[in-house]
Amino acid sequence: MTMNVEELVAIDVHVHAEVSTRDPVDEEKKAFEDAAKKYFKEEADKKPTIQETADYYRKRKMACVIFTVDGERARGQKRISNEEVAEMANANSDVMIPFASIDPAKGRLGAREARRLIRDYNVKGFKFHPQFQEFFPNDRSAYPLYEVIAEAKLPALFHTGHSGMGTGMPGGGGIRLKYGNPMYVDDVAVDFPDMPIILAHPSWPWQDEALSICLHKPQVYIDLSGWSPKYFPPQLVHYANTQLKRKMLFGSDFPLITPDRWLADFEKAGFRDEVKPLIMKENAVRLLGLGK
Repeated sequence: MTMNVEELVAIDVHVHAEVSTRDPVDEEKKAFEDAAKKYFKEEADKKPTIQETADYYRKRKMACVIFTVDGERARGQKRISNEEVAEMANANSDVMIPFASIDPAKGRLGAREARRLIRDYNVKGFKFHPQFQEFFPNDRSAYPLYEVIAEAKLPALFHTGHSGMGTGMPGGGGIRLKYGNPMYVDDVAVDFPDMPIILAHPSWPWQDEALSICLHKPQVYIDLSGWSPKYFPPQLVHYANTQLKRKMLFGSDFPLITPDRWLADFEKAGFRDEVKPLIMKENAVRLLGLGK
């Protein structure tokens, strides 16, 4: 399948693969999933498979970046394999772009996995969740993995700000919010100037830090996922309408937040009409090298 970028109405850069059709259900995830469903006011009774997600986006004439999250070491939860995500995304390549997730603590073994996924599975970027994976993004132990990503000139997407995962659970489910401060990613942007970086989500309570990093570092972008736009900090909307209009990306956090819900609120959140196409599609096309 070939992606027809011209026919797409939007590109969602933040979609989770939540259900494996190859591996059994991991019961260790249930408490986190139940808490997240309550926090995000998720309405669906069951989470979609990767194929169902592709069908969902195809019906809406949208494409999406899809990934798993490797929290095996820190959280004791089995990830959906990067191979399954990539194979399913490649089978639906008209609407899906595969990213991978590797715990940086895997060191050189993780770097080997990244090379293999890029070479053999057409992976187009990497997702990191410092809070869920328990690491500071500027920890030098992560650099061998970044080196592989930078060499391939692929983007690295970092969760930043508050964590919906663990919210409301005793002790926050063990999630330490300190890892989500985007200033730790600033060091990565300095040390890897040719590696595109996406700061995922409005970075509350460090929103101003994220805006400063994005303004200061040419290769840094912000995705607007994980929040309904009606709750966006006003300075985020201001910069999206002005200096950072070519650095903002549409993201939903599907299936926790659906594009339908996100877009309905986006229309009323104060974004300028001339900026909306940049956020919805054009910035992602340029960042991801689509339509070449």
